[in-house]
Amino acid sequence: MTTAAWLFAFGGCILIGIGGFFVFARPALLPEDLRYLERSASDLDTAVPRLTGWLRLVFTVLGGYAAATGILTVYLALNVRSGGLTAVIILAVAGASSIGVMAVVNLLLHSEFRWLLSAVAAVWIAATVVAVLS
Repeated sequence: MTTAAWLFAFGGCILIGIGGFFVFARPALLPEDLRYLERSASDLDTAVPRLTGWLRLVFTVLGGYAAATGILTVYLALNVRSGGLTAVIILAVAGASSIGVMAVVNLLLHSEFRWLLSAVAAVWIAATVVAVLS
């Protein structure tokens, strides 16, 4: 197994973990969400009483997609034997469109998770660079 494959698989495992967080542990509104909206939780509950329930469902769906992306990434990284350019491109695009987008948005929002997500994106970038150079 190549270093790039292990790095991609590690990135996929992190996505599975992020998916689990969104499904099982993420509250509907984080303190940073309320800061961005410039509203309190009670303001939102009064204005839109069903918002937190709806967001809980939205984050469950998002978590499922993150976990699915991670599962497929792990499978592809560990089972594509050829190490061909097509597999690297697919893994790189999957990373850019999943954790890459999440990291950029969290940077723009000044999220408390921005550096952690940026570090995960860096793993994906490193895997891509290692794969291309090997």
